[in-house]
Amino acid sequence: MPRARSGKVTHRRHKKVLELTKGHRAARHKLYRTAHESMLHALDYSYCHRRERKGDFRKLWITRINAAARAGGLTYSQFIVGLKKSNIEINRKMLAEMAVKDPEGFTTLVASVTENKSPSL
Repeated sequence: MPRARSGKVTHRRHKKVLELTKGHRAARHKLYRTAHESMLHALDYSYCHRRERKGDFRKLWITRINAAARAGGLTYSQFIVGLKKSNIEINRKMLAEMAVKDPEGFTTLVASVTENKSPSL
């Protein structure tokens, strides 16, 4: 009985790894061993950065809301506290979208918050 070799399986696995590392530099997309290591790191980074991206977007939204609220005469924290006290429940993503695409609507929100502003603010 002839010796069984895993030529097809190995070749397919190597091709899959080399396909995943297509845009990498130098030996990282040509040689299997370095390409495999490069692929593992790339997949690890992509997993971590998918989670980081959520925080990055939250920071961006807060920055946009703060800029628009300051144009209306409030700080970000005063604006958010005012929204909570006015029982207006809009998430930061939608607030940032309003600040950029609908400044008049955002100004109306700021005005409604300043009307209901307590003396402690």
